[in-house]
Amino acid sequence: MIFVTLFEIVGYLISIVVTVVIVQFVLSLLITFNVVNLHNNLVAALWQAVNAILEPLLRPIRRIMPATGALDLSPMVLIIGLTVLQIVFKNLAYSALA
Repeated sequence: MIFVTLFEIVGYLISIVVTVVIVQFVLSLLITFNVVNLHNNLVAALWQAVNAILEPLLRPIRRIMPATGALDLSPMVLIIGLTVLQIVFKNLAYSALA
């Protein structure tokens, strides 16, 4: 029963991180195409907060991955890794019930 609870907590945390990755991606596109500007205090604060949350998770992935130029694939690798982790926790939780 404890594994099911842990699975639900980990799944919720993973959902939050994936949402933050998507927010960072959309915000980076908006900044790149000059839809929003970092001179706006709200945009700058949101950009700094999102990067502060994700940078500790993305830095090790960027160190391992080969350089791809301007295309940063580390957020996609992070989402895939978190999804795999969620599947592993789900299977552990269900196997503990059986």
